[in-house]
Parts: sequence; structure tokens; C-alpha cells
Amino acid sequence: MKRFGVVFLLFTFLSICNASYAFVDKEFVNNQSVIESQNRIDRIGFNILNSNGIEKRTVFDFDVSKTKNAYSRHSDRQIVMYRGLYNRLSSDDEVAAILAHEISHSVDSYNGVLRGYFSIWGYAFSPKKYEYKADKRGVDFMVNAGYNPVAMIVVMSKAFPQKRYDWYSTHPITSRRMMEIYEYIYKKYPEYLVNNKYKDNPFYQNFLLTSKENRAKFQKKIESGSKNSVHYL
Repeated sequence: MKRFGVVFLLFTFLSICNASYAFVDKEFVNNQSVIESQNRIDRIGFNILNSNGIEKRTVFDFDVSKTKNAYSRHSDRQIVMYRGLYNRLSSDDEVAAILAHEISHSVDSYNGVLRGYFSIWGYAFSPKKYEYKADKRGVDFMVNAGYNPVAMIVVMSKAFPQKRYDWYSTHPITSRRMMEIYEYIYKKYPEYLVNNKYKDNPFYQNFLLTSKENRAKFQKKIESGSKNSVHYL
């Protein structure tokens, strides 16, 4: 009986040790993943800042929360990306799309103390205007830093939900945002649509499908204003 008790205690001890080791190993792997994610966000974020000659300081933080979001904090000019959204991003271009948009918001907060407060109030009363602005300036930031701006459409297509109404929301309906970005790229950076590496991407294909009517109207408008217009997918 004593021998059985000793064996049982030894087995229990070894089980606890193995469980503890597994826990520590898992924790180590998770920590490494967090470090790698933070380093990647820093690398891409600071590349955007430096490539665009943005002189005002901004820092980046990777939050392990499963929230599918990212935001620019006006109080300390820190851009936070949550793991829930980060895990949906498949390339540096897509990470850059999120960061470039938030960097645009951060830049707007650097207008001096008084003007900064006015910009915050301006956002409160007309948030959609600021979101469209951040999307388009974010495209500029991406191009200047060597990233493909079409990735911004791809990210929104796969990760941003389509709200039924937008009158109560601070952000425009996603389909409208994607179309605005498409038109901006079409007019200012057409080479990214001529040689579109996302042409066969399923999320971009879905954008083409769901924006078919709006793109047809846009193309008609372009053709009416130019005899040499070109249609891009």
C-alpha cells in the first residue's frame, strides 16, 4: 500500500511538472509572438513616418485584446492595434493600410493645443469627413513608404463589417469608403490598378462584385470627361 502511495505521489508530481512546463512553454511562445507582432508594427509604422517626413512624434502599441480594432489616441499620440484586427492582416501592405489611416488621425491632432481641441470638436460634429480624409491621406502615406495602396481596399473588404445604417455611426458605410479609396487610387495612382497584384485576391474580387454598379457610374463619369479614359479593374 505504501509502495502504491509513493508511486501515486511520484506520478502526480511529474504530471504537475509537465503541466507547469507546458504552461511556461506556451507562455513563452505567446510572449515571443507578442514581441514579434510589436516589432513588425513598429517597423512598418516608423517606415511610414520617416518616408513621409512626419516630424511630429507618434508611437505604436500592440494590444493582445481580441478586439477587432485600431485607433489613434489623441491624449498621447499613441496608435494602438488590437490583436483581433492584427490577426486578420496577411501582409505588410495590409498592416500599413491600418497604420497609415491612424497616422493621418495622429497628424491632425498636432495643431497646437487650442487648434487641437478644435480639431477634436470638428471630428465630433463631422466624423465621417475626417475618416474619408484619413483614408485618402493614408493612401498617400502608403505609396510614399513603398506599400501597395490597394491593400486598404482588401483590408476593409475582409475585415470591416457593413452596417445597415450610418447615420448613428462615426464611420461611413464600408462599401462607400472602399469606393472612395478606389476612385482616389484610380485618379492619383493608376499604376497600382493597371498592374494590380490583388486582381485575383478573393477579397478584392468581392469588392469588384459588390461595387459593380458604383464603378460603372464612376467609369461613365470618367468617360464623359475624357476621350482617352481607360478602364481598370
